[in-house]
Amino acid sequence: MRGNIISYIEMCRQEGISLQKGMNFKLRGKHSVLLMSVRPNSPYEDKIEEDGTVLIYEGHDAPKTKKSIEPKLLDQPEFSNNGLLTENGKFHKAAQQFKLSLQRPEIVRVYEKIRGGIWSDNGFFHLVDSWLENDGKRNVFKFRLVALDDSKDILLANNSCNQLEGRSRIIPTSVKLEVWARDRGRCVTCGATDELHFDHIVPFSKGGTSLKPENIQLLCARHNLEKRDKIQ
Repeated sequence: MRGNIISYIEMCRQEGISLQKGMNFKLRGKHSVLLMSVRPNSPYEDKIEEDGTVLIYEGHDAPKTKKSIEPKLLDQPEFSNNGLLTENGKFHKAAQQFKLSLQRPEIVRVYEKIRGGIWSDNGFFHLVDSWLENDGKRNVFKFRLVALDDSKDILLANNSCNQLEGRSRIIPTSVKLEVWARDRGRCVTCGATDELHFDHIVPFSKGGTSLKPENIQLLCARHNLEKRDKIQ
C-alpha cells in the first residue's frame, strides 16, 4: 500500500529479490522497480511535481571502476560496452514505445529512501515519457512517471491500458520527514513503532491534501486498517 514504511529487508522480501540497483526493469518478468531519494546530497536529481502526481526520475551513471573517468563527468549510458541496453536504455525504450502507441505504459513500483534504514512504498506508476537533458556537464536521462490510484494498482498492473487515469498523489519527502519527527516515529494512536504508515487524516478521496503535515499522521497497520477512509 502506498505510504507504508518498510525496511530494506522488507522491501527486498516484498519484491522477492535482493535490490542492489536503483533501476530494475521488469523484475522477474513482472513490474519494474525504481529506488529514489530527494534527500540532500542524493546522487541523482529526482523530483516530485504537479502536486505530487508526477515523479521525474533521473537515470543512473555508468559504473565506477579504477580505470574509468569520474562517472559524473560522462553522459549517462544507454548501452553497455558489449552493446546491450543498460537499465537507462531499457526504461527509455519502454517509454518511447508507449509514446508511439507500440505498447502499454510500463508499470513501475517506486520506493523512496526517507533516512537511513527507513523506506516508503510510493506505490505504482505509469512510465509515460523519457528524454535526454544536459545538466551543464553531460547528458542525463529523465523519466516521467504518473502516480496511479491505490484502488486501481492491481487492476492496472494486470490490465494496463493507454488511458492515463486514476492519478494519486505522493506525499512530498519534506512532509514525510516533518511528520516522522513530529510523531517521533510512532503510531499516534497506540505508540507502535513497527508496520507504520503515512496516513491522510482527511482522506485524499474526500478532499484532503498530501502537501501539508497537518493532514498527515503516522498510524500502525492495525489502526490504519480500522480507520480506512473514515474522517476522524
